[in-house]
Amino acid sequence: MGLARKCQISLSDTKYYHCVSRCVRRAFLCGEDKLTGKSYEHRRGWVEERLLFLAQVFCIDVCAYAVMSNHTHIVLYVDDKKAERLGDRAILLRWHKLFKGTLLSHKYLNGEALDEGQRFFLSKDIKEYRNRISSISWFMRVLNENIARRANKEDKCTGHFWEGRFKSQALLDDAALMACMAYVDLNPIRAKMARTPEQSEHTSIKKRCEAATSGKQPNQLARFVGSPRKHMPKGLPFELKSYLGLVELTGKCIRADKRGHIEPHQAPILQRLNIQAENWLKLTTQFEHVFHGAVGKAHSLDMYCERAQHKRRSSIKSSKTLLT
Repeated sequence: MGLARKCQISLSDTKYYHCVSRCVRRAFLCGEDKLTGKSYEHRRGWVEERLLFLAQVFCIDVCAYAVMSNHTHIVLYVDDKKAERLGDRAILLRWHKLFKGTLLSHKYLNGEALDEGQRFFLSKDIKEYRNRISSISWFMRVLNENIARRANKEDKCTGHFWEGRFKSQALLDDAALMACMAYVDLNPIRAKMARTPEQSEHTSIKKRCEAATSGKQPNQLARFVGSPRKHMPKGLPFELKSYLGLVELTGKCIRADKRGHIEPHQAPILQRLNIQAENWLKLTTQFEHVFHGAVGKAHSLDMYCERAQHKRRSSIKSSKTLLT
């Protein structure tokens, strides 16, 4: 039996999560359906556009994503502290970008006077909205519902479009985070949809490569801020150049017509995180198969399960073998 969502997401343990949504239909979410010959490639643009828009509204950063033919992969960072810092007006303005709001919320934004009772009910609404804009469940709900409605309208049908609720995995430490991001970014290459990371359409790695040519990082994605240090700014605890190089080297290793391995001196980030080079390929090609539930090194997983009161430590053997 799967764990309840409230047991899978614990911000006191980690703010990084890997989320996967799969399409239920025989027809593709995106790409060309071999059964009908109809192309749904334009829907990949729908997903990417909506995803990056929501990243600007929610207090949730997108670290990595890949829109595939019948599923999506997203690595998210929940910035709940930012949601707490935002003022009431800022919360309402963000919420109104997604929903119509209430009569009271519109009165407040228009500067109209509210009596004590109205202010009481409005404050309850604002508190709820504040929680929602830092909620992964609400983020995925708003993302998936929008795509499902558009796809149903285009297909002239009704019913479920996505396979139940989305799957989420807690990423407990830097090693799990980096392995999962590389796994997500290399999805199109493994699926033979692209030859190189910069040619992988509708992925975070393509956006990062495009921005990197100008010496920048994309505004819509979580930033790389370098190795962990005393006064660490908000962002991914890796160097962008090292990460891009690592993804490129890994991509070369997983080509069907070429065998190889990653030399330690070519990827210092592996040494810093104490991941053996021979384990890296398995991590970035079989992440979902070798890990079920929360992901992290053995000690991180032990602490997480103890705090969450989980009796079983899923994938502990893989953690000891691949992330130690």
